[in-house]
Amino acid sequence: MRVALPKGRLLSDTAALLDRAGWQLNDYQPKARLYRLTSAKFPELSAKMLHEKDIPIQVAIGNYDLGICGADWVEELVSRYRLSSLVKVRVLGYGHGALYAASAAGDGVTSLADLSRRADKVRLASEYPNLAEQLAIQLRLKNYAVYPLWGSAEAYPPETAEVVILPRKSAGELVLKGLKVLSKVLDFKAVLIANRESLASKDLSAAISSILANLPPAVEFNEDAPPKTVAALEAYHEYAPDVVRLALPDGHQQPHVRKILDAAGIGIEDYPSDRGFRRPKSDLEGFAIKTIRPQDMPIQVANGNFDLAITGWDWLTDHLHQFPASPVKRLLDLKYGWVRIVAVVANEVPVTNAVELKEYFRNRNLRVASEYINIADEYARNNHFGRYRIAPTWGSTEAYLPEDADLLIENTETGGTIARHNLRIIDTLFESTACVIGNTRAADNPVKRKRMEALVERLGKALDQAK
Repeated sequence: MRVALPKGRLLSDTAALLDRAGWQLNDYQPKARLYRLTSAKFPELSAKMLHEKDIPIQVAIGNYDLGICGADWVEELVSRYRLSSLVKVRVLGYGHGALYAASAAGDGVTSLADLSRRADKVRLASEYPNLAEQLAIQLRLKNYAVYPLWGSAEAYPPETAEVVILPRKSAGELVLKGLKVLSKVLDFKAVLIANRESLASKDLSAAISSILANLPPAVEFNEDAPPKTVAALEAYHEYAPDVVRLALPDGHQQPHVRKILDAAGIGIEDYPSDRGFRRPKSDLEGFAIKTIRPQDMPIQVANGNFDLAITGWDWLTDHLHQFPASPVKRLLDLKYGWVRIVAVVANEVPVTNAVELKEYFRNRNLRVASEYINIADEYARNNHFGRYRIAPTWGSTEAYLPEDADLLIENTETGGTIARHNLRIIDTLFESTACVIGNTRAADNPVKRKRMEALVERLGKALDQAK
């Protein structure tokens, strides 16, 4: 019996539930160093910690018999693959949240019905692209585009999306971010899911009944009323054509970027921001800045939502593998955030390179797991692996070998995490560092081009002086 358990937001409540159910899991806690779990109550059980978004997919394809995740990710999957082998067994009564459709204050949109009447393009940005597409169809939007995101959807209105669909505990959290809630799209809680064929062929009753017998008492969730006084997001407007739209990374890259900006003498306020503010102000004349996920930057620069961005060479490479004619190019190597992009196998696989891997899996379907799906696809094709399947992941990729994948395409700095999971590097695809990327079409505007070139030159000089 194989069970997929969530990392992140549901981990603590799920661990408490399984503890009450007497599973006696080893090391199912936020700082666990390994993702494999065993149960003293069910010795035949094999459990893994996975990113929540991956769990419905893994259960649907049969890699796991049971899984626990948020119902939002289940609905995201089944809204596109309605005939999947995924069965919702029971809502578990914790992990309450909701998906909201929201826009920016002051943009003239007061309801979803307003969007239906628009003839111009409506841009929807979300980590839930399937549900966003479903909403657009339900509204019968005449002209729309869906932007799939890794996260930070709240940063996109008003300039780069009319509507975002994103999860929160309450509507009030979005209002505090300056967004206007148009509608609740979906209520969700944690849910126990199962693979349909596993339910028919295996005896899962003891595990399921132990969970259902120990559910937490039902608690009525009272959503907070939206606050009356909010820090409203700036009203909708179009930037002047010569304004350079610059995307800076959120997350762990921020201290490095701040250090480079300081070295270049560029004044910037509230970055990193303790309050989660995503529009830092700077003394750069003619620039508008936002912080978004580095993974989203190449496509956002390519579609013209930003002119410049700071991201990783790995993410730009993945983008260019998918869109070779993309107008995005690397303008400056920032020389920090060094990682290797590597091919990884389980220690017990007797190969030392890609050629031996090809021979070892000859006449078998090679399973490749990666966050870099386009890089992984090109690597498999270039090495003539024959039959192979790419499995997209959203993190914890080391957990997939050897049961759920045969090969990982992963990034690593020291290789320590890979070795700790009993895995081995057999190839280095390339090295990656942070870089400034830009849209070559943006340079058609002479004022904008001059501003972009000046910023890149300023950052480059700061790097040279730091040597």
